[in-house]
Amino acid sequence: MLQASDLSVEVAAKVVLKGGGFRLGDGDKVGLVGRNGAGKTSLLKVLAGELQAAGGVVLHRGSLGYVPQDPKPDAKAIDATALTRLLGGRDLDLKAQLLEETALALESDHSAEAVERFSHAEESFRHAGGYSGESDARRIAAGLGVKADRVDFPLRVLSGGERRRIELGRALFAEASVLLLDEPTNHLDKDAKEWLMGFLRGYRGALLVVSHDLDLLDSAITRVLHLEAAKLTEYRGTYSEYQKARRADALRLAATAERQQAEITRLQTLADVMRRQTEKRARTAKSLDKRIARMKESAVTVQRRQRKINFRFPPPPHSGRIVLRVDGVSKGYGGPAVFTDVSFQVEKGQRLLIMGYNGAGKSSLLRILAGKTRADAGGFRTGVGVSLGYYAQEHEGLEPARSVLDHMRDASEADDPVLRQLLGMFGLHGDAAFQLAGSLSGGEKTKLALAQICAGRHNLLVLDEPTNNLDPPSRDAFARALRAWPGALVVVSHDAEFVERLEPERILLMPEGINDFWDDEFLEMVSLA
Repeated sequence: MLQASDLSVEVAAKVVLKGGGFRLGDGDKVGLVGRNGAGKTSLLKVLAGELQAAGGVVLHRGSLGYVPQDPKPDAKAIDATALTRLLGGRDLDLKAQLLEETALALESDHSAEAVERFSHAEESFRHAGGYSGESDARRIAAGLGVKADRVDFPLRVLSGGERRRIELGRALFAEASVLLLDEPTNHLDKDAKEWLMGFLRGYRGALLVVSHDLDLLDSAITRVLHLEAAKLTEYRGTYSEYQKARRADALRLAATAERQQAEITRLQTLADVMRRQTEKRARTAKSLDKRIARMKESAVTVQRRQRKINFRFPPPPHSGRIVLRVDGVSKGYGGPAVFTDVSFQVEKGQRLLIMGYNGAGKSSLLRILAGKTRADAGGFRTGVGVSLGYYAQEHEGLEPARSVLDHMRDASEADDPVLRQLLGMFGLHGDAAFQLAGSLSGGEKTKLALAQICAGRHNLLVLDEPTNNLDPPSRDAFARALRAWPGALVVVSHDAEFVERLEPERILLMPEGINDFWDDEFLEMVSLA
């Protein structure tokens, strides 16, 4: 059970929730929705105890599991195997170690105390599901798309996507009473999404999930909390039912606001006329003024429609015909090589889509091209006049303690008014320019990173899952902007709709390094890659 009462949340001195309240009971499946930057991630952090509330009370009964947008294991866990990390969700790694230690001690010490220590350790291990724990953990990892042999590898050799899946799997394995998930499908392929939806439908605890994945919201939830203008509004039913109710509410509120404004206008006109007549009528006018003031104070406020998002990338600088040539690149992380002998080239204005299963080295290859890591063998070179812009799906280039505007100054020598205008184009308006990057939501961090790329005036963009964390309107606007931009693109994405609108000319299949012409038949493979 989770309950919030009179809850207020502030981010960078901005109130994103004021006096909100709700309750989640066992079996409740609730979707938290709202535009990018509305405060959904901050609210989840408050509920999880990672951010202090500005006011109100949060109570929960039983254990609580929380998976942020970009979950990362702590530094101590990075050398443990993925299986050990999964088992740690129920402390089975520690319970198994204690059981082994007490069993060994019992071989040389047959005292009643030693027997009792072993019995307690065995009971704790059994009660936590220890004897079926490994098979359960492996089943969850497989459902989330982590290959069986990769579960036995240390976390440090897994790809970023695999590590995120392990962290999600750890929370699912923990069987918490309350589960808070922030964009859990961002890095999942189609099969893993379907498996997760089935898991969440059968989950017996209380679930609160933030997601832009409409399929997940429609199939797994029974209630919606809408966060807008620092207010929470609850809707019963699926996401589709919420959308219908939301539209009906908007029409009803607009009609009510119109009637109220018409009555205010009528009374104001009458008061103005009476004020110029007799003294008695002037006193009546003052009474009307008070009535008008009360009506204005209690009048329905219709939220302004969100501005239409319209990203626009500047024309790319001139370059030679070949913008990128890669020759025999290989990469590994201490274990088996992730990929070997990958070669390809990208020509001016060409769009190359990189595809492959999770852990096939897609992000590793992009990090090599961006100069963030070195290849074990082979190399690459950019062409004449080429300026490369890199988008990292983990936002590793953003510094939490620096402002949004400072990040833009790093990317361009343009004056601040120009940079702020560019931020506004990406939906970061007004005082958002002075927020610390660490206080931004996942979607806002994505927009900042894309705005930096736009400010850099590049002619070759290397993009790693650029649509993750973007809400549907922003995702559509970004796809339109890239489609119209004549520069060269190297893109990793499992967003089939985005890829279809991008219209790539070539694909690179990893880890084999097979380079081929794009065909629409590949589209079905995108969400599986």
